[in-house]
Amino acid sequence: MTSAHHDHDHGSGGHAGHSHGVAADADRRWLAIALTLITSFMAAEVVIGILAQSLALISDAAHMLTDAVSIVLALIAMRLAARPARGGFTYGLKRAEILSAQANGLTLLLLGAWLAYEAVRRLIDPPAVEGGLVFGTALAGIVVNIAAAWCISKANRTSLNVEGAYQHILNDLFAFIGTAIAGLVVLLTGFARADAIATLVVVVLMAKAGYGLVRESGRIFLEAAPAHLDPDSIGDRLVAHQLVSEVHDLHVWTITSGQPALSAHVLVDPVADCHTVRRDLEKILQSDYEISHTTLQIDHAPAEVLEVRTRVDDDGSHCEAPHGPVHRDEPHAH
Repeated sequence: MTSAHHDHDHGSGGHAGHSHGVAADADRRWLAIALTLITSFMAAEVVIGILAQSLALISDAAHMLTDAVSIVLALIAMRLAARPARGGFTYGLKRAEILSAQANGLTLLLLGAWLAYEAVRRLIDPPAVEGGLVFGTALAGIVVNIAAAWCISKANRTSLNVEGAYQHILNDLFAFIGTAIAGLVVLLTGFARADAIATLVVVVLMAKAGYGLVRESGRIFLEAAPAHLDPDSIGDRLVAHQLVSEVHDLHVWTITSGQPALSAHVLVDPVADCHTVRRDLEKILQSDYEISHTTLQIDHAPAEVLEVRTRVDDDGSHCEAPHGPVHRDEPHAH
């Protein structure tokens, strides 16, 4: 592309009216109380699980460890979100959350694999399980998780980090209910394999949560578009503007959880005002897709691009090698 094509380049950061990451007013005190409840009970549960020879209790404790990690991540994110971007870290340290999420997901999967192995081994040769201890501890765990969930519900759940911690604890609550049922079965019937069966239920929950964390963090690291956004549909929506001739080099990615970003090269009619078109497109992206972090390069379209509307045998690309499909207000490849 020659330099003449850039006479009307206009970039926009699109930062007005939105916040990045965890809201600054999220209530750290409620999260800290929930973290204290979970870590204290988790330590006690490990000791009781060993004494009762209950793998279900130990697996619940392992799951509570991930709850604690998710709350710690929320607290750290609150600190990091307040730090301005400096030097080479042009987005700040926001992706530290994604690194931690991926580590958390991998840990869940590895712990789940070990617990699944132990559960199968105990199904084959079940040890004597103290059903009373399992049942009583699981009931206490239900109470602790309800209290922790209530604490986090008082914090700012508009933060995906806080909401993620809240969902983790609800997930753990269901696991404790299953463990309580298993403990009651062992206590009333002596069926020791119920403990291993409850462990396998917890393993399924851990595998689901771990896979979700690894998948979503992997999408972010690979610069994939958010799962709920279709770049082709967005390109078609932008080019539907009456003054837009073409959209190419369209990229949609995620900076960190809940922060989609977009950049694109937009060609407009020679009579169009680039500033006005840019503002119109930013409003569309904000209102229709909730993308407020945008960088739009606006150029007046050269004659060969305008003529392509009547020459279907030529792709008429403005750039020599545009990334992704070229969007025009006419049938085109996706």
